[in-house]
Amino acid sequence: MSENPNPFYRLAPFVQEFIYKKRWESLRPAQIEACNICFHTPHHMLIAAGTASGKTEAAFFPALTELYDQPSKSVGILYIGPLKALINDQFERLKDLLTEGNIPVWHWHGDVPQAEKTKLMKNPSGVLQITPESLEGLLMNRPNAIPALFHDLRYIIIDEVHAFMGADRGIQVLSQLARIERMAGCAPRRVGLSATLSDYEAATAWLAAGTRQGVDVVSSPGGRKLRLRVEHFSFPDAQNEEQAEQLHHARKAYYDFIYESTHRKKALIFTNSRTDAEVTILEMRRVAARREERDVFHVHHGSISAMLREETEAALRTGAGPAVAAATVTLELGIDLGELERVVQLGAPYSASSFVQRLGRSGRRDDMASEMLFVCPEEEDEEAQLPARMPWTLMRAIAVIELYVKTKWVEPLEARKMPIGVLYHQTMSMLKSMGEAEPRELAAAILSLAPFSEITPDQYQTFLNYLIATDHLQWTEEQTLIIGLTGEKIVNNYRFYAVFKDDEEHKVLNGSEEIGSITTVPPPGYCFSLAGKLWKVEEVDHKHKAVYVKSAKGKVDTLWLGAGGDIHTAVVQKMREVLSESVIYPYLSPQAVNRLERARRLARESGLLKQVVIPAGGDSMYVLPWVGSKSFRTLERLMKHNLSERLALRSVVPMEPYYFVVSGKVDERTLLAEMMSECRTAQDASDLLAEDEAPYLGKYDEFIAPPLIREAFAVDGLDLEGLKSGLQKTLEWDS
Repeated sequence: MSENPNPFYRLAPFVQEFIYKKRWESLRPAQIEACNICFHTPHHMLIAAGTASGKTEAAFFPALTELYDQPSKSVGILYIGPLKALINDQFERLKDLLTEGNIPVWHWHGDVPQAEKTKLMKNPSGVLQITPESLEGLLMNRPNAIPALFHDLRYIIIDEVHAFMGADRGIQVLSQLARIERMAGCAPRRVGLSATLSDYEAATAWLAAGTRQGVDVVSSPGGRKLRLRVEHFSFPDAQNEEQAEQLHHARKAYYDFIYESTHRKKALIFTNSRTDAEVTILEMRRVAARREERDVFHVHHGSISAMLREETEAALRTGAGPAVAAATVTLELGIDLGELERVVQLGAPYSASSFVQRLGRSGRRDDMASEMLFVCPEEEDEEAQLPARMPWTLMRAIAVIELYVKTKWVEPLEARKMPIGVLYHQTMSMLKSMGEAEPRELAAAILSLAPFSEITPDQYQTFLNYLIATDHLQWTEEQTLIIGLTGEKIVNNYRFYAVFKDDEEHKVLNGSEEIGSITTVPPPGYCFSLAGKLWKVEEVDHKHKAVYVKSAKGKVDTLWLGAGGDIHTAVVQKMREVLSESVIYPYLSPQAVNRLERARRLARESGLLKQVVIPAGGDSMYVLPWVGSKSFRTLERLMKHNLSERLALRSVVPMEPYYFVVSGKVDERTLLAEMMSECRTAQDASDLLAEDEAPYLGKYDEFIAPPLIREAFAVDGLDLEGLKSGLQKTLEWDS
């Protein structure tokens, strides 16, 4: 796109003034290209540029210019973000930009006062920033307001598109866009933003789904400087008093190191779970108290109250002096936290995509390097099973670094073929907004939505019949469908707006101050950690789902169940390469180098890398397929359902996602031969399911006809072809 090498003078005067005030010397490449696409074509647009590359401005500058030149008669720009924190961050940024342009900006989510929402409904205009869940509430509960809100909608900007694609929320968003276009009679341009995409073809197909417009890609990868380091800490297995003392010193050294690495800095510590975030900040506060130094520590995750999350963001972005926050995915996506001096990752991300997002939180100004320190803790037991003695977390850290830094690889995103749970969600949501519908009318409305294009009319009829039989739907005397009594209990709960699973939580209150929420409620008198502090339960009000607490100095309980992420086959196979080669990576600390070298030596001596199935003593074997999580689960089913009886396997124990411990009266060679034979002959993943088995993949699967659940799981929950190709590659390595 080269119509105008510098479209600056096409921009609205208030946008030009904003650029002058920011003292930008020129528009960035992504911004120039985006302006040219918007000013000269009607196409949708995917802006796939690195963090801090000006993506948000690239989308908004030309869109706001159009609204300035030709004011919209309704909301003109709809911005959809995956997180409330991201909405709040962009809201503040846009308020500054739009002050002079006389274009209002609204935000709408659960923490926004009702009075603000009412103002928007009375005067639909400008820019609306919203989460998918709040948009669902609008479509369901205020269908008559949709035409007035969106009839002159020009742009839909979807931030962090990679966070939606391949997930149920992405299916929900695409359905919502189609419903808005139908209900309001508009045809807005779609703009997707992402810093971590590698597969532009899949992303453009997703963005344009259900429309006839093409998608132009704005790509500006940049050449940012990186500063990476990987540290490793071993925690001995405490079997006796001496080892317990060693473990105590090892853990103290670990937390002292994290403290020193973030001392007197503005730093962000990423963890893979809320529990790790809580425990880490609790320990940081203990180190600070021991050294008689300031408490500059914060926790940021989905169970912390909105007020405390905003305090954390402000401390990192604009606060005076140092600030250190431990966070989960809530600070991974897009939020500008200013000039962070360091990002620390405890353990390793499960994906290269997550690594790129977290790395991008630092080095966002001028020519500063993006800096990330991995700190990989590991419980080390020389008596453990052979595969358990591998430093899997350290190997995963190296793998995601090597894949991205050397080849810019990130995980390709796969759309669900049978999103049966979201089919329920959108059917009930649409019927709620319509009031009633004939079955044929409802089927036409739902099956014409792009995400459900592979659902057949016969499948949808089975789907509706089951909902009628279970009272989620019911007939009227006029032979139309309405929501039944059972369905009303689901649909009329505010939790219905979300398609992702969320545990029921109790608010935690210290006096009148809300600290956050917990899913597991301790009895009165017990202590737990939240927001990096210890609390003692004084009273539990189950009726109003409230827990009243006071400050404490007791033990720590884990109140969230840990949930790891899925790992792609490419990451696992890269981990195997790391173990098999002799390269010393320059970013590894001496301790990490030593640990990796010990693992490599053990792998060579034990034959761990020479075959897929190796003896484990007695009648047990280890199976190391070196495939990703989805293929790993497919192999587990293949062995349990197709081979267990035939080969007299006593047990198949998955140590997900790296290896299995298999026991039974069969030798290693026979087990491998039977596994490969079964892979070659299995034609349909549903063959790996028991006759009466219908496993759930999503939040609403439990309400759907078991035969459809079974089909959906075979299509979207298992990966027979991925398992075949992954095992074949592993065997080629072994040979």
